[in-house]
Amino acid sequence: MNSIHPEQLTNDLVAFLKTAFAKAGFTNAVIGLSGGVDSAASAALAVRALGTDHVYPVLMPYGPLSAYATINATEVVGALGVNSFHVTRIDIKPILESLMAKDPGMDNIRRGNLMARARMMILYDQAKKRQALVVGTENKTEYLLGYFTRFGDEASDIEPLRSLYKTQVYELAQYLKLPDVVLSGAPTAGLWEGQTDEGEFGFTYRDADHILYQYADEKKTEEKIVGDKTVIQKVLARAKANDFKHRLPILP
Repeated sequence: MNSIHPEQLTNDLVAFLKTAFAKAGFTNAVIGLSGGVDSAASAALAVRALGTDHVYPVLMPYGPLSAYATINATEVVGALGVNSFHVTRIDIKPILESLMAKDPGMDNIRRGNLMARARMMILYDQAKKRQALVVGTENKTEYLLGYFTRFGDEASDIEPLRSLYKTQVYELAQYLKLPDVVLSGAPTAGLWEGQTDEGEFGFTYRDADHILYQYADEKKTEEKIVGDKTVIQKVLARAKANDFKHRLPILP
């Protein structure tokens, strides 16, 4: 997989955002800040494209589970120079507690899906309030792996990072001089205590990117992909199992 040219890429993505917002007739952006590298990079690009006065970050923790993420997200807001009065913080735990209480057997995946969809609901309400577009935070690795909740964290109006693999997002984030807490933290969706993306996968983002690039960009068959065969099987099995997410709704 090729390294990015961060300066040119930044210029291209900023130009893309400016053009897309102008064509849609909007000047404001709403973005969910999780404290992770993807949302921080998307926010940084939005600030460069629209200016600090037109970006509205939304922090949506789930009670104390997201305490560190909230601290990191707040640091991102400060680093980007966004006015603190533009920040909305909504704890989604009270919103979901009564629903979850009705089903004590609910597993972590279902709980996580509810969290993602509650956040989507809030983002679009805030976008309506601000007359804004929702800027997404999904990277190409997550998209190809199907690592998202349908009608949840994948819901957005515009996706500046969708063409970048996770390791490329880190390269971009370093160029954008995002806070160290964002660059050094283990990627997590924050769905339950101790949850990390790579722990859930059983493989690293670096390995996934190496394999997915060969599979999706170079169009290699599984047999011709270079790498650890066990990891290749794991990565492609997850991608294939979730491929249906890219083809919804199913039509006759």
